This record gives sequence, structure tokens and C-alpha cells, in this order.
Amino acid sequence: MRVQLASPSDHPHIAGLPFAQALDDWTLPHMHGVLGLHRHVVRLIELGNASYVIKELPDPLVQREYRLLRELDDAGLPTVEVVAAVTGKTGGADGMLVTRHLDYSLPYRTLLSGRGLTIPYLGERVLDSLVGLLVRLHLAGFFWGDCSLSNTLFRRDAGALSAYVIDMETGERYPQISPGQRSLDLQIATESVAGGLLDLQVGGRLKADIDPWEVSMQIEERYRALWDELTAADEFGPGETYKIDQRLQRLHELGFDVEEMEIVDDDGSDRLRYIPRVVEHGFHALRLRNLTGLETTENQARRLLDDIRAFGHELNLERQAKIEAGLPTGYGGSTVRSLPENVVAVRWLDDRFEPLIAQIPPELFAKLEAAEIYHQLLEHRWFLSEEAQVDITLEEALPSYIADVLAAAPDELNISRESASASDTFEA
Repeated sequence: MRVQLASPSDHPHIAGLPFAQALDDWTLPHMHGVLGLHRHVVRLIELGNASYVIKELPDPLVQREYRLLRELDDAGLPTVEVVAAVTGKTGGADGMLVTRHLDYSLPYRTLLSGRGLTIPYLGERVLDSLVGLLVRLHLAGFFWGDCSLSNTLFRRDAGALSAYVIDMETGERYPQISPGQRSLDLQIATESVAGGLLDLQVGGRLKADIDPWEVSMQIEERYRALWDELTAADEFGPGETYKIDQRLQRLHELGFDVEEMEIVDDDGSDRLRYIPRVVEHGFHALRLRNLTGLETTENQARRLLDDIRAFGHELNLERQAKIEAGLPTGYGGSTVRSLPENVVAVRWLDDRFEPLIAQIPPELFAKLEAAEIYHQLLEHRWFLSEEAQVDITLEEALPSYIADVLAAAPDELNISRESASASDTFEA
């Protein structure tokens, strides 16, 4: 038997698992089934402060997934962290793939059956996140081959959802994806999504406002629109260079940055063609990480950056008032000059984000991650201000948010596990 460990120092408990046994025979504490339908035996186990998903499958598929999931991670694409690959077991028994459980992830069955989650209509949000994930894979040269709701996990992203790849058994990476491969992936996605939604509907678990056929038939249209926005050539003439800025702004709003812009004069006319070379998604998340060190999803980052800008505006107004009153500002100078963005971001982190998050009871962090809590607090503050018709501060909004919103929310840290027995020991 051969056990490959990725970053073993980060996962010290993995090597001690009984990999020589069939997964169905494991009887370990803190072990659970995993929600959903699975082609193979799948279990979730809690070890120390982390949870892991263990999947049993033939050796060639173990090796393929181990390689591709690591390549996805290296390319900065949203996926689960691969931890170990077990192959070469005696008697030709199936191997095992171990991945780190994606904390705060939501299976589609939990999302679309409504299980009390405080997210509004989800059909379009699930669809947009899945289409966005497929486009990102294709831009990076990955053919999925099995794009489905079952092979994807979703995380809250400031009112939207972010999709993550969890299964790449049929995938492969190429220098460039061909139109035929993209078309095949789209066809598979459409059929698989329809099948997954119809399965929920037949079981009486699909929210009534979601139509399986209507949702699945939108996949190709939304994919084409996003793909064209990211990759299609466009034209501009003399005095129309603003069109390039407009295109760049739209790409940034979608979360993509542009590595270079190729401008081509094909026929010697006064019309020029420009082609953006987009780089990986995460424009706002990268900016926020560089400014504050916070790791967030893209929409969360956009929301927090907006709050940082608003906080900077408040700081500048305070400085102006102090200067007019002849008081020291703490930054030197006697004229009002906007503070640098990095200075504002550090002050925001120290004076606003961290103090507010520190007031959240520790047991409630099983509900949501910190960035999502902060986003929801911003939303809650807005609703309270609208209701009261006066500005409510975040500090004033925090107690009611904790009591009325967060405390009643389900624990989403590990929501994909099935219920354990009373002793918290797995029973098949």
C-alpha cells in the first residue's frame, strides 16, 4: 500500500487512519456519512480542529483526482484541498482520496430544499455560480467532463454564492480548451443539472419556485454571455479609447483582471480591434488580501472594500473638522489630503472589523465565517436605519444582529455531514 501525503505537517492526524481496511469497515469516533448521492463510498471524519472527506475509488481515479485537484489549487481555482492519496492496497482493493472538508460549504440539496437557510431565491444564484466556475475552468485549460450539482459545493458570498469543484474523476487539463470540449462540457452540465433538480423535485425536496427545466436550459446562454464578455474582441475608432476603459471596468466588476490588452490593426482602416487577455478571477479578493491580509470570496471582498472606502471618507471628514478647529490630526500637516488606501485599510481593520468580530460569541462562528458575518451586519444595519429613518451605527446594530439573526441561523461550518448517533460514532 502506498500513501501520498500533501503538506503532512498541516494534517498530522491523517497518517494514523486505518487505510488498509475498507472504508465501510471503519468504526472511528466523530465519523459521519455525507449528504447527497455518491457513486462511491464517502465518509466525513473530524480530526482535531479539522474535518476531512474520504472517498473510496479505483486507483487510477485516485491518482487522476489527486493530480488534478492539486493542479486546480495551484492555478488558484476554487476547489477543495487534497490531503492524501492511497493506492496499491492488497488484493486489488479500491484506493482512497482524502480532501480537507470545505468549511461553511453548502451542498445543493441543502440550498435548494430550503432547509431554513437565510438566503433568498437561489435558482439563479446557484446557476450563476456554477456557470462562473465552468468558465473559469475552461479559461485555465481544464475540461471537467462531469459538471453537476453533486460535484460542486457552494459557499455564501455576500448575498451571492461561490462554487467549488470537489470531484474531477473525468477531468483533464490541456494547454487550451477547444470549442468542441467547451460545448461538450456545457451539454453535460445542462443534462446533469436538470437531472439533479428533477431528482429533488420527485422527492418533494425542491423549493416550489425553482423550475428544473427553466434553470438548466439557461446554462448555455449564461455561459456564452460570460465567455464572450471575458474573451471576445471588440472595436474602437479615433476618439473612442474610452471603450477600452469601459470594458476593463466591466471585467473588474465581474472579478477578473486583465494581464494585457492586444490592439490589432487588421486592414489598415481607422477601426482597431482590441482583445483582452484576462487572468484568474479574484480581482477584489486579491486587493483586499494585499491591504488587510483577510482571505475572502470575491463578493465579500467587494463589499468589504466598499466599507473601507466609506470608512476612509469618515476619517477624512474627521481630519478636516480637526484642522478647521485647530486640533492635531495625528497625521501631520495643516491641509486636508486624503489618506492613502493602505493606511485607511489598516485603520479599518484595527478600529472597525476586528473589534466588531471580537464581540461575536465564539460558539456562533459555527454559523458563518467572519467576512460573511460582517457583510450580514452591514445589511442588518441598513435595514435598521431604513426602519428608524436615522443612521444606525454598526456598534448599535450588532446586539440585535446577534440576537435576532445570527443566533437563530443554522450551523453551516459542517452542514454537509449526516446526523451522527447519540454517541457521535459512525453507524453505517
